[in-house]
Amino acid sequence: MLKQITRIEAEKKLKEIWGFERFSYLQWETISRLLKGERVLLVAKTGFGKSLCYQFPAILFDGITIVFSPLIALMRDQVKSLQDRGISAALINSEQDKEENRQVIEDAKNNKIKILFIAPERQENSEWLEEVRKMKISMVVVDEAHTISVWGHDFRPSFRRIINLVKILPDNFPVLATTATATPRVQKDIAKQISGHITILRGDLLRKKFQLYVVKVKSEDEKMMWLAEHLNKIEGTGIIYTGTRANTEIYSRWLQYLGISATAYNAGLDAETRKEIEKGLMENKWKAIISTNALGMGIDKPDIRFIIHTQIPQSPIHYYQEIGRAGRDGKPAKLILFYNNSKDVNGIEEDSKLPRKFIESAKPSIEKYNRVIEAIKSEPLREIDIVRKTNLTQTEVRVIKADLLDQKIIEKIDTKKRIFGYVHGAQPLNTSLFEELKSHKLKELDAMLEYVNLKTSRMKFLCDYLGDTSSHMFTNCDNTNLKKLETKFKEETKNKLKNFKEDFFPILKLETKTSNLVNGVAASYYGFSNVGAIIHRCKYETEEDFPDFLIKLTLKAYRNFFKKEKFDLMLYVPPTESGDLVKNFAEKLSEYLKIPLSHDLVKQEKTKPQKIFQNSVLKKDNVKDKFTYKKPEEVEGKTILLVDDIFDSGATIKEIGKMLTKLGVKKIAPLVIAKTIAGDISNG
Repeated sequence: MLKQITRIEAEKKLKEIWGFERFSYLQWETISRLLKGERVLLVAKTGFGKSLCYQFPAILFDGITIVFSPLIALMRDQVKSLQDRGISAALINSEQDKEENRQVIEDAKNNKIKILFIAPERQENSEWLEEVRKMKISMVVVDEAHTISVWGHDFRPSFRRIINLVKILPDNFPVLATTATATPRVQKDIAKQISGHITILRGDLLRKKFQLYVVKVKSEDEKMMWLAEHLNKIEGTGIIYTGTRANTEIYSRWLQYLGISATAYNAGLDAETRKEIEKGLMENKWKAIISTNALGMGIDKPDIRFIIHTQIPQSPIHYYQEIGRAGRDGKPAKLILFYNNSKDVNGIEEDSKLPRKFIESAKPSIEKYNRVIEAIKSEPLREIDIVRKTNLTQTEVRVIKADLLDQKIIEKIDTKKRIFGYVHGAQPLNTSLFEELKSHKLKELDAMLEYVNLKTSRMKFLCDYLGDTSSHMFTNCDNTNLKKLETKFKEETKNKLKNFKEDFFPILKLETKTSNLVNGVAASYYGFSNVGAIIHRCKYETEEDFPDFLIKLTLKAYRNFFKKEKFDLMLYVPPTESGDLVKNFAEKLSEYLKIPLSHDLVKQEKTKPQKIFQNSVLKKDNVKDKFTYKKPEEVEGKTILLVDDIFDSGATIKEIGKMLTKLGVKKIAPLVIAKTIAGDISNG
């Protein structure tokens, strides 16, 4: 397959291309085995240089090395880095258009690419599966290999399809799987899946320059006040992880309010915005990026000086993976975990609730599985048709679909159109693995809670948990050699937080190229204050008008967000089941703001309450073409303020915005009382 190269010859080439003097023992051991056509599972800490273990042998092989990676940001960084070194590299992923991806495939077939990075989901793409057979493949790499194990902390069912390719490769074909976070159980599962004669190589996981702290607090306010008083005292730039998308906005706006440069990042942002923030992170544009766990995995930045968690992760594996982004340059980095240990009326600690909720909802209920089975039994369906027929979210359908495919209860009967059919005579759904998996994840959460309450070395706990049995002295935490972090706050800070809360208004991000809708504002988050409870009581219990304090709060949001904006007309969203509440509310706003109010935005067909639909597809279907305006000539060229009580998916406002745009409205700006927080609860 390849003439052998000595370590001396290899390190000469390493110096020429990468500028490094030598390989570490474990790097060379990995590379030399791959050059002999072996299969290797490499478990090594972040910053160890795992990518070099496949990039170097890739340039020596005749054909293409295919690297499966779930991390689009990392793929982009690595392609650029390789190209800068004169190595032909490219990537295929969903953020590129079809033409770009098609050209990359053509180049790969013509052997113009040495290293091809690809998102694992492509293994479900029929075009890719056909074209990959025409490529001269020399090596296959599974990066972040914990994602192919159901016991791994970031398992994704579609990633298992990678194994379909690996299994058809000859035994003497080089395959490398890499990860920084494999417990002994995950390690065993990965090795079993990759099969063949696989060698497992492990490095030590100790990060000597890490400084590990846990800060116990009694409220979310205390976390925010701690950041206000201490963040600027921490050297350099870093990442602050939150548990929900809503909190990325709340925390980033709080830091901005204090004059600290910060921005929010989560999987709900569009691809271009995410790229821009990632670029800003690399350039130290902000003191901190406030993010869900969507950021960090695959960000190859050596000088992240701190990582702070405002919410406890689901397991020690999640935690080690996330803090592993810091201090890759070998210099000190602060790792701080906040934990709210105040208890609710049932004696449950507040900060244990969210990760428990994520674990409980990781698998849909058995009733939902049966709903999908019955839908597909009746007729073959595409994924979007399953979503429509079952009233489940797209995420739920994808999880269920993957499990039903694995258990051979359904099958793909049309690969190109992605149509799924029922396998007649299939065995009943086996739920035992679901229960075992949930039990396993709850035990992992218990281990994370143990870490919070630990009295001994935190680093040793993490290394032991991840199966690193090497012996070290562990004195890099607040239980061993570092001073505990205090939680005493100045009155001035408390007052600042109080003032911030009174001036915090969630933004409604609605701007698109297809309508004249602009971003709007809500007076509050529905689940963040008592506003939601008051709206609910008025709508479903007392049927009384919304109280005056909601008028004042909404006026404050309006004046804060729209400032000197001038509107020609005010409209309100026609009700589904709440009578004249929104109409009466709009009338009061109109009077205060001196903006003429029109009652001519109406429904031309009845709709159902949006809250009964669990997915965006049905929400859109429910309101599609249902609205009209009685006097179209009245709104042409006008700037309109559109008022509603609650903003959830935004489907209703988007549909009205589309209709008004067609009538020639110049600008439509939404103003609502509350934005739901439920849609923002996401661990991504």
